[in-house]
Amino acid sequence: MKLKNLKKKIRRLEKRLQEGSTKLANLRQRLQAAEAAKAMKAARKSAAHAAAARPAAKKPSSVKKAKKKLNLSPERRAQLSAAMKARWAAKRAAEANAKSASAGQDSVQRPPPQPPENKPDGA
Repeated sequence: MKLKNLKKKIRRLEKRLQEGSTKLANLRQRLQAAEAAKAMKAARKSAAHAAAARPAAKKPSSVKKAKKKLNLSPERRAQLSAAMKARWAAKRAAEANAKSASAGQDSVQRPPPQPPENKPDGA
């Protein structure tokens, strides 16, 4: 039902308010729903129009943010470096063990290679 017709019916019903109060409430609810639907349709249409107007522009999400520099003390940097080197050594040892186990069970097990010594400056 069109908005104009709904408004006209509401006006007529308000004149003879003694009967049809439930019908009046129902028509007002339908009017409100129709106006909301019209607004949603207009918003959707404008959004689609705006999206169609800018396909040539690149999306800003493809631009990567610059990494934030961590303000670490030299001691903390050395501590983190040692922890990462130990983790990497453990990972290499686990991979070496897995490879040697899959190569043959009766072959002699060699100890995993030792990680290089940490430098005193923490690098």
